Amino acid sequence: MFKTRITELLGIEYPIIQGGMLWVSCPELAAAVSNAGGLGVLTSARTPSIEAFRDDIRRTRSLTDKPFGVNLSLFPALNALPNEQYIDTLLEEGVPIVETSGNKTPEEYLPRFKEANVTVIHKCAASRHAQKAEQVGVDAVAVVGMENGGATGILNVGTFVLLPATVNLVSIPVIAGGGVADARGFLAALAMGAEGVVIGTRFMATCEAPTHQNFKDWLLRSSETDTMVVMRSIRNNHRVLISETAKKLADMEEKGATIQEIIPIIGGEQTAEVLREGDLEAGIGPAGQAVGLIDKVLSVQELFDEIIGGAKEVLAKLDRIAAS
Repeated sequence: MFKTRITELLGIEYPIIQGGMLWVSCPELAAAVSNAGGLGVLTSARTPSIEAFRDDIRRTRSLTDKPFGVNLSLFPALNALPNEQYIDTLLEEGVPIVETSGNKTPEEYLPRFKEANVTVIHKCAASRHAQKAEQVGVDAVAVVGMENGGATGILNVGTFVLLPATVNLVSIPVIAGGGVADARGFLAALAMGAEGVVIGTRFMATCEAPTHQNFKDWLLRSSETDTMVVMRSIRNNHRVLISETAKKLADMEEKGATIQEIIPIIGGEQTAEVLREGDLEAGIGPAGQAVGLIDKVLSVQELFDEIIGGAKEVLAKLDRIAAS
């Protein structure tokens, strides 16, 4: 059940992909997702060195014999990411799947990926960007609506519209993200033409996620109205949990703060302190509106059981409705 072109393309049991989340997508989480039947994803940008990145890949492989992927960020960065070296390393280590994310396509890297038979998924926040990604030769696209945590794009289009609009434009498999956290969202995405889902926020509240208990507790007590979008002033919109720090950032932006002035708030090390150290006001805490659907911390396997089992129950209910 739930076999799609995505499960066939990636060699996974269920069309559920763990999003590449900076500071969160570690070997333990990625392996747990892959072992549960989905696709776990490591984040290359979380590693302080190429050696640490190689260690992450090898650690993941020691924890699962199932397929997993690596995220490469194509977003502008304060310090340029060594993506060429990341690619050298993942190809040397035989990683079969790459997820690229950002405001440009991975066109410059595709010849190397194709030569090595690496499957490439490009994640973006606009249907036209998905169409461009198909044109340059990616194997699948993931589109994330404005409900998404972290980078949301600047178009402010929700998943319920963005997803079918993208399905109408491209012929390659489409993966849906933004607001998906349970069986209902999973099944709704499939009903709208997606062949898989990408989940981020919900995985941050799992036992295997390296997020601090303070942050997990913050997720549990938050509702769907407890997020806000910041960094609009630099056209790098991010959805984060509402905090005094996030409100201070929004106020600084409204008053015309320069990027140099806001860097001490939005920097990666500050986000790491929020997520990994539990200092909730050290920076901004990324999370999507699906945070309002999280009421307990589960193991990854328990979450998969809930999503897949719940989706089967919803299908049975729809069958009864259709037959009435």
